[in-house]
Amino acid sequence: MRDGAFRRGVKRVALSCHRADLAAHRALRRAKGERPWALGGACCRSGGCCEAPAILVGRLVWSMPTLRRLFLAWQRRVNGFELSSTDARARVFVFRCSHFDRRTRSCDSYESRPAMCRDYPRQLMWQPNPELLPGCGYRAVAPNAAGLRVSIGRLDLRPEQRDKLRRGLRLDD
Repeated sequence: MRDGAFRRGVKRVALSCHRADLAAHRALRRAKGERPWALGGACCRSGGCCEAPAILVGRLVWSMPTLRRLFLAWQRRVNGFELSSTDARARVFVFRCSHFDRRTRSCDSYESRPAMCRDYPRQLMWQPNPELLPGCGYRAVAPNAAGLRVSIGRLDLRPEQRDKLRRGLRLDD
């Protein structure tokens, strides 16, 4: 299902709002002294993030039927996400993306993809210990990786211990 001109326009407006909100949110977190993990690697087009996009929602959207219906209608009509399952404990909706072609592992509306698709996996880098999907070409790198590498280099460790520590702390470039 390819996006038409109207849907692409609606997505552009939504993307602009999302980017402004995201920039403000991240600036506030940086002002509080938080630092995200760095993003290493590159997309290897495994398609794991496209097969079952999941969205964590707030308590209001989850618990108020009207808001919930509006949210799900937006995802279906604008983003092309069909609800496939829910996780009530985590307040997560899991979708099937109608734009994702499982055979070619690609998006038929890549240029007008939703903001959450454009921002994956950067939004995960603000988590305390980001976990990316299996097969994803990206990886989380500690924000202070350079300093930690230097400190580990000064320790009296065997090479295999040093390598294990570097892998465990995600210090590889």
